[in-house]
Amino acid sequence: MSASSVTPTGPRRRVIIVGAGLGGLACAMAMHYQGFEVLIFEKIKQFLRLGDSLGLGDNALKLLRRWGLYDQLVAIGNKSPNMNIRRWNDGKILAVQPLMDMAGFIGHRGDYHTAFIERVEELGIKINMGHEVESFDEEAPSITLTDGRTFFGDIIIGADGIKSKTRELVLGFSDAPRSSGYACYRAYFKGDCLANVPECQPILNHDCLNIWIGPDMHLVQNTLRDGEEFNWILTHRDTEDITESWFQPGDMSDVRNLVKDWDPMIVSAVSATSSCLDWKICYRAPIPTWVSKSGKIALLGDSCHPHLPTSAQGASQATEDAAVLALCLTLAGPGNVPLATHVYEKLRFDRVRQSQLSGEDVRNRWHNSLKSLTDGMEIDPDELKIKNRWLYSFDAEEDTRRRWDEISARVKEELASGNLTPLFGDEGPSRELLARDAYGKIKDTQSNKVPLPTLTV
Repeated sequence: MSASSVTPTGPRRRVIIVGAGLGGLACAMAMHYQGFEVLIFEKIKQFLRLGDSLGLGDNALKLLRRWGLYDQLVAIGNKSPNMNIRRWNDGKILAVQPLMDMAGFIGHRGDYHTAFIERVEELGIKINMGHEVESFDEEAPSITLTDGRTFFGDIIIGADGIKSKTRELVLGFSDAPRSSGYACYRAYFKGDCLANVPECQPILNHDCLNIWIGPDMHLVQNTLRDGEEFNWILTHRDTEDITESWFQPGDMSDVRNLVKDWDPMIVSAVSATSSCLDWKICYRAPIPTWVSKSGKIALLGDSCHPHLPTSAQGASQATEDAAVLALCLTLAGPGNVPLATHVYEKLRFDRVRQSQLSGEDVRNRWHNSLKSLTDGMEIDPDELKIKNRWLYSFDAEEDTRRRWDEISARVKEELASGNLTPLFGDEGPSRELLARDAYGKIKDTQSNKVPLPTLTV
């Protein structure tokens, strides 16, 4: 892509995807299978094996199977049939739940990401690394990179994560993260670090997943590849004001102090851990639209609906987004991108919001369920289980086909009247007023727009 400006040629419609994380790559696969030309731009120059445990539920896997990516993902995931929910101080098992009911196949995010990348490249889609977007023209629509080159398409999709630059264009202002009141200490390391720790042996030499719950805290432990890899994530109350980052080093002395009175089996694992990351869980309110004013730029995944780790659905919901948006573009037909994008957001919002709230619900139950118990009382195991089963039977493509006529008819009326109903809030206020109410901060939308140079191929 050495040309200064690239415009679509031929009958194929072009989709430009900003961001090559799991959501952006799922979108690339979905768009490819709907027959679109796909361009992906990623500002990172080289991907590393970042992150730790991530789950893919059957709602996502059934779509990925259609796109030629399944066996590779199953091979990555935890092979344990069940997970155990344990009491914080003595490790007593309070509930046992099938792992597929909890989060589906749980594996290392970096390994899943690699599998997604390899499949996208097998499909002949190039991932343009080290290409950062400087500005957007939503009417064209087009993106201009920091090196001055401009690329035009039929639609631009912002899959650029929780710190999305595309979201700023859609909202019309920059939304600063809010503290959720919680943070995670996270560690992922080779299991042989625990080979000489006797207390860890019951959770070391086979795939397993255990969750210790206690007052205002829970710890998820994941053993992969028969003990080759070991992971723990401690979620705790934290109101410290700090920039959200995956790379903030954690203080292991603070972690050990938090769990010093916990079950010796997991305390021994934490004590043997040399380092961890400190991830402040930040909150973003639901936004009134996922679509720009022109209807030609749409958000996907974390850029419009970030999930808590306890939802175990962030990547799966982004995959559903990809399937729905691609199918909406096909059903709307050429020249009807605004119809497709507004149907897409209406089809997705309620389900995504319920998925997000499910993550809040399980965290709150885990952190509070033992507070009111007195000696001798037993807790109902069902009160501790993740309530995600309802998510898995859903088929995003089937649902889109079934509801298309109804929702598209409504959107056509709204587009004709110029009165688009926001995704949340009263129908009366404008998008700007809803945004101001949600975030209390407005930015001039024109500050993101710069004149595009006249360039030739």
